Amino acid sequence: MKVILRADIEKLGQLGDIVTVRSGYGRNYLLPQGLASLATPGNLKVFEQERRKLQARNDAIKAEAAGLAGQIEAAKVIIEVRVGEGDKLYGSVTSSQIADVLTEQGVEVDRRKIQLEDGIRSLGEHILDVKLHPEVVAKLTVHVIKHGQSVVKETVAPATEEDAVQEVSTE
Repeated sequence: MKVILRADIEKLGQLGDIVTVRSGYGRNYLLPQGLASLATPGNLKVFEQERRKLQARNDAIKAEAAGLAGQIEAAKVIIEVRVGEGDKLYGSVTSSQIADVLTEQGVEVDRRKIQLEDGIRSLGEHILDVKLHPEVVAKLTVHVIKHGQSVVKETVAPATEEDAVQEVSTE
């Protein structure tokens, strides 16, 4: 089945491309969602007239996504978790939890846009991709810390005078 794409679709094509897809994919997903139309001579003429409007709408969505990407990259996501022996997390940090923290900070992000294969299962700093648009990907830094710990990195306390005296006497 040949279709004209009405939007950029990852791994398929760009706006205006004429591509061949499987019939079920075209009938059950692309056509009902308005992402494509059948590639007939009449639809080609209609599409050429609508192309500018579709491109302008796509550019507006991309600009909005770029603005949101700036907010996401500036956001500070700190998630406190309970840990067991050896700093092993009970469960994992999920994209839903990360999206909730971002929402509390005033940044609305759909949890499905946060690229997280499995949950985060270790303490520390994790950098995740947030795919807002096929051409706009934001980097999000997530700090996973122990419950009750501050996010400031702990520094080693300088040795006291007693410790220095003990080191000298052992030599």
